[in-house]
Amino acid sequence: MNTTKLIEQNSALLHALGHPIRYCIVEQLINNSSNVNAMVNCLNVPQPTISQHLQLLKSAGIIEGKRDGKEIFYHVINEDAVKVIKVLNIEN
Repeated sequence: MNTTKLIEQNSALLHALGHPIRYCIVEQLINNSSNVNAMVNCLNVPQPTISQHLQLLKSAGIIEGKRDGKEIFYHVINEDAVKVIKVLNIEN
C-alpha cells in the first residue's frame, strides 16, 4: 500500500473515532456486542443520535451489525480501531 493511501485510511479512522459518542460506542463494542437500545441506556443519548453515529462507524468500516430477529447487534471489525482505543486507554 502506498503512503498516501495509508495516511488517508488512518486519517479517516481517527476522524471516525474523534467524536466522544463514537469513541464511547467503539470502546464498549470492543468487549461486547450490543444493540441500539442498550447503547441508548448506557450513553444516555437519544436513539436517532446513536443511529447516526453507528451509520458513520459502519461506513468507516469500524463496526458491523448482525441481525438477530428484530434487533441488530453491533460489534467491532476493525483491528486498527481496537489498537487505537487500547493505546488511548493505557493508564500511566
